[in-house]
Amino acid sequence: MEGVYSELHSVVAEVGVPVSVSHFDLHEEMLWVGSHGGHATSFFGPALERYSSFQVNGSDDIRQIQSLENGVLFLTKNNLKYMARGGLIIFDYLLDESEDMHSLLLTESSTLLVGGLQNHVLEIDLNTVQETQKYAVEIPGITIMRQSSRFFFCGHTSGKVSLRDLRTFKVEHEFDAFSGSLSDFDVHGNLLAACGFSSRLSGLACDRFLKVYDLRMMRAITPLQVHVDPAFLRFIPTYTSRLAIISQTGQCQFCEPTGLANPADIFHVNPVGPLLMTFDVSASKQALAFGDSEGCVHLWADSPEATFNPYSRETEFALPCLVDSLPPLDWNQDLLPLSLIPVPLTTDTLLSDWPAANSAPAPRRAPPVDAEILRTMKKVGFIGYAPNPRTRLRNQIPYRLKELDSEFDNFNQVPESPIGREEEPHLYMVSKKYRKVTIKYSKLGLEDFDFKHYNKTLFAGLEPHIPNAYCNCMIQVLYFLEPVRCLIQNHLCQKEFCLGCELGFLFHMLDLSRGDPCQGSNFLRAFRTIPEASALGLILADSDEVSGKGNLARLIQRWNRFILTQLHQDMQEQEGPQAYRGAGGSFCSSGDSVIGQLFSCEVENCSLCRCGKETVRVSSTLLFTLSYPESHSSDKSMKNYDFAQVLKRSICLEQNTQAWCENCEKYQPTVQTRNIRHLPDVLVINCEVNSSKEADFWKLQAEFAFKMAVKKAGGEIPKNKESALADWKDLGSPKGRPLCTSIEELKNVWLPYSIQMKLTRNKGLDVSNWTDGDEQNPLREGEDNVYVYDLMATVVHILDSRTGGSLVGHIKVGETYHQRKEGVTHQQWYLFNDFLIEPVDKCEAVQFDMSWKVPAILYYVKRNLNTKYNLSIKNPIEASVLLAEASLARKQRKTHATFIPLMLSEMPQAGDLVGLDAEFVTLNEEEAELRSDGTKSTIKPSQMSVARITCVRGQGPNEGVPFIDDYISTQEQVVDYLTQYSGIKPGDLDAKISSKHLTTLKSTYLKLRFLIDIGVKFVGHGLQKDFRVINLMVPKDQVIDTVYLFHMPRKRMISLRFLAWYFLDLKIQGETHDSIEDARTALQLYRKYLELSKNGSEPESFHKVLKGLYEKGRKMDWKVPEPDGQASPKNSAVFSTVLAL
Repeated sequence: MEGVYSELHSVVAEVGVPVSVSHFDLHEEMLWVGSHGGHATSFFGPALERYSSFQVNGSDDIRQIQSLENGVLFLTKNNLKYMARGGLIIFDYLLDESEDMHSLLLTESSTLLVGGLQNHVLEIDLNTVQETQKYAVEIPGITIMRQSSRFFFCGHTSGKVSLRDLRTFKVEHEFDAFSGSLSDFDVHGNLLAACGFSSRLSGLACDRFLKVYDLRMMRAITPLQVHVDPAFLRFIPTYTSRLAIISQTGQCQFCEPTGLANPADIFHVNPVGPLLMTFDVSASKQALAFGDSEGCVHLWADSPEATFNPYSRETEFALPCLVDSLPPLDWNQDLLPLSLIPVPLTTDTLLSDWPAANSAPAPRRAPPVDAEILRTMKKVGFIGYAPNPRTRLRNQIPYRLKELDSEFDNFNQVPESPIGREEEPHLYMVSKKYRKVTIKYSKLGLEDFDFKHYNKTLFAGLEPHIPNAYCNCMIQVLYFLEPVRCLIQNHLCQKEFCLGCELGFLFHMLDLSRGDPCQGSNFLRAFRTIPEASALGLILADSDEVSGKGNLARLIQRWNRFILTQLHQDMQEQEGPQAYRGAGGSFCSSGDSVIGQLFSCEVENCSLCRCGKETVRVSSTLLFTLSYPESHSSDKSMKNYDFAQVLKRSICLEQNTQAWCENCEKYQPTVQTRNIRHLPDVLVINCEVNSSKEADFWKLQAEFAFKMAVKKAGGEIPKNKESALADWKDLGSPKGRPLCTSIEELKNVWLPYSIQMKLTRNKGLDVSNWTDGDEQNPLREGEDNVYVYDLMATVVHILDSRTGGSLVGHIKVGETYHQRKEGVTHQQWYLFNDFLIEPVDKCEAVQFDMSWKVPAILYYVKRNLNTKYNLSIKNPIEASVLLAEASLARKQRKTHATFIPLMLSEMPQAGDLVGLDAEFVTLNEEEAELRSDGTKSTIKPSQMSVARITCVRGQGPNEGVPFIDDYISTQEQVVDYLTQYSGIKPGDLDAKISSKHLTTLKSTYLKLRFLIDIGVKFVGHGLQKDFRVINLMVPKDQVIDTVYLFHMPRKRMISLRFLAWYFLDLKIQGETHDSIEDARTALQLYRKYLELSKNGSEPESFHKVLKGLYEKGRKMDWKVPEPDGQASPKNSAVFSTVLAL
């Protein structure tokens, strides 16, 4: 093992004071050290630069350190202190003086267990800083605690290790490891390893046998004999389940827990003091930290560039002091703050202190507030709070002088809302159609927002206000792949949260829409529940999404890989239950799904060790990542590359890496190469333009391509930008490049519209840019393994500091989509920017101005792809979804049933009436602001979730009897049950205590989809909002909404309660709403409408009825009288007179 880890740095934390604990920060690149004197010190990075140092306790030693997101926890004998990384105290929790605490364990993000040498363990809530539970344990107590997915592991000074239940903390198993005392133990996977002391005649002696236990069978396996006196041990599972065993004298040995220890695997740490006091391993397993008895810290790492965490956030440093290096003052600079030069305190009169006779006060205009501050500001009352954008030094504000004031008098500096007003064209380089689009909400919500202004096509956009809607453009890309659209809609499975099913439902809505935007709320809800999505960092917090903190380009590329992997797995599970389910981008070829057939590329990975041993492994990948040529700093000239060259290099990747060699029986430098066995039908490419280096590469290659295109057209590069476009008419000639017709359209283009790929017999791959009509490279239709791929979509990251950036897609929409929507047969490129859809020239799809438009994902599709697949859609939803089903609620009984399921003889037909009503709960409150003129502006609407759906029969002997009354179980936190309006009470949606008929949203959604597909007509009040929250697209001719039946143009909408009282003499919605009552009432109102309007044949007489309704409503202030008040006008003379008319 010598050479795997080597000493990188040694620093002194406190001279002569022993180190008591060391801890690698789990969130930042920092190492924390605590001393016996109660002092804490942190070091930044592998160079161990001192970051902060402060006193935690005046007398007691620090016994354990635990890093959290916002600070660090320090445990001393009877004190728990939470401090910021800079040293500020967040809270200080004093324990009983008799306590002797030794260990703490973070069980959840806000729950902590604290144990020591007493007969109990405390559970502390970090949010309330209060003790929530006290668990009894055996004397002499607990000194070490670990956790796995099954147990808490507690180490006792008596030499025992107890395994305790995660919920009750009761002892489930116990291992009597050592007869003397326990020194350390660690858990990994199904193994527990412990070291300690055994009782001898002369006292305690360090036991050189490590006790190893198998947690599956709960018994000891063969002890591991080591060659050092073990004091500390940790699992370091990098390639295998290695153990690191450390002695107090500085000897370190690595070995496998189930193998034999080799004396050759021992290396030595050279402590300054006689003993090592502490040991820790970083989360990345790349660094080890040792603390000794003289206050020194030793960092060992496997490379000089080692990182402590896989994904560390950026560490915030204090602003540098400017006093030591004073800048020169230029007296001609009016905006230079004079406070940059420190002035000593003096009692003498200053030169600038003019006497009153020689000066007159002239107050200056206050400078405008930074636009970034206004954009991110949150208001509480009349006070606004915003994070400091750090665009200026503290306490220094440059003032604009008079001659400069006119510059910002021309337009208002204060935006109307955090979204901001439209900026002046000369101040903004991002084209308007590429900017982030936002919905302006009014009193009516979305009803009066003009979506047609943004989308004049018949294709459907996607709304952006839902959490994690950054993936809208990628959903559109998948939808406009015809085989994917058909395949996904044919998929249906039993999983509650299946992305394939939810995507199929969303695609069905996009099919039905005639230009109206859809929302992927159900799909994104299922997306949020998948653990892999959270683990990959794909779930964005609302604050990150609004502020644009997340790197959207990296995010959408990870999302692209994730969604293809997830759909592949979902399809495999449906097509074959034994299908392989793995993580990442590689899959077994057996039992491949249709997604695998479309996107999967069979690759052969070859590893060649320097000993000559060659290992070949065959796998499949769903996409490729571009790998760019290395540029050397010494070589100033950049080489010209075709895109095809870079693509071939990325597909047939060759790289040098450390890998295990079976022949050498150790890790050796190996050359890994990748060859292609089979090409995919859809070539998916992640561009990985994540730094200025890659962006510069694209920019330079585009410049090379521009020069070559101009030369090929027979022209020369213009010397100035004012050259008339008339001089470039010859570029559109047949001899020239037939792609663009003007000089502007040739700029920033490196990406080809088509590429040709050929598999050679010796497993080689030829890739070349392809241009239709290119005589030098004719396409041989009959030749095997020669394919032409056409560019189908590009997803780009729009860099916009004003709005935090956004993602848009250019998609070539095929003939079948135009045929379905518009009845015409042609292909066209479109820009998809959430709900903004606009036809664009194909040149825009490949033009990337790297200053604001950066490529992220490319989709190339094999020519004539659609002929290979069955593109028919068979509706997978059957009538059986309407039949009786079991409730999720444990306490529901048949006596509590509120509905009678449909019998087979009652199955609805096209045109049948179904009364529908839905109730909702709130997941997120509305975000709004109060403008300076007193008006309210909605920034973000409240996020609702459907909680109850009721359908009642609209005809037949059981008319008015419900056949669906489902309460919808939700896994998301409910902010407000809206009981007064919904009738939903806390507990109704909880399967453990609910007495209602509880189902999943997917189950009820399928019932409604079946009813829509067979053509029933839904009758209800305010159905537009109901269907929107349920996330259903219903054809307008299948919706009968009583809110519009009893409505006059440019008048207010009338509530169901008032209509029921006025027309039906019914008092409904007394204390709360009941969806069964509301659905029945809506059906009765529709019958009343047919009666009053003579089935719609006498609109004039019905108009008079409506006039009487509105007159009565104004007199009553639209309030239904109390029971002892006036009666309904149904039987009054006024009403009968109106009917007579």
